[in-house]
Amino acid sequence: MSDDFMLDTDGIERRMSGALSSLKTEFASLRTGRASGSMLDPITVAAYGQRTPINQVGTVNVPEPRMVTINVWDKSMVGAVEKAIRESGLGINPQLNGTIIMLPIPELNEERRREFTRVAAQYAENARVSVRNVRRDAMDQIKKAKSDGLSEDDQKIWEDEVQNLTDRNIGSVDTALESKQKEIMQV
Repeated sequence: MSDDFMLDTDGIERRMSGALSSLKTEFASLRTGRASGSMLDPITVAAYGQRTPINQVGTVNVPEPRMVTINVWDKSMVGAVEKAIRESGLGINPQLNGTIIMLPIPELNEERRREFTRVAAQYAENARVSVRNVRRDAMDQIKKAKSDGLSEDDQKIWEDEVQNLTDRNIGSVDTALESKQKEIMQV
């Protein structure tokens, strides 16, 4: 009766990969002691009546390993960009030079590095939970198909497929976390 059951494994894989992509975006915002333009990605500025990413109000450059500069296009926005950076919690003190905002990246101390590794671990755990939620949804679909007439052998095959996707994606999350933690702890 329900031999026609096909689980959308591509959709499941896409949703699980989305959790990994989101994790990598969150990791990019964590400071490692080196300058990176992506560390400003989560910061938005109150510009022109709405919240706007910093890279849409100025040019973000990394002229040297411990310096990020933002060349703000509209002079009237310099104060708003500076305020957004100060309030972002990055722990960076912006310095103004006309329409250019310079962000010297201070060396991270050991305690701050450990704190960032804990934050990274929390981001990774959230990604793992997202992957497991996708797995649960897929398993629910399989159970529903079983009640609609899917054979036990087919049920087992689909469950194994979903579990393999889950294991592979959680492994990717763990690898990304390990790599980020090494990067953060590197002096």
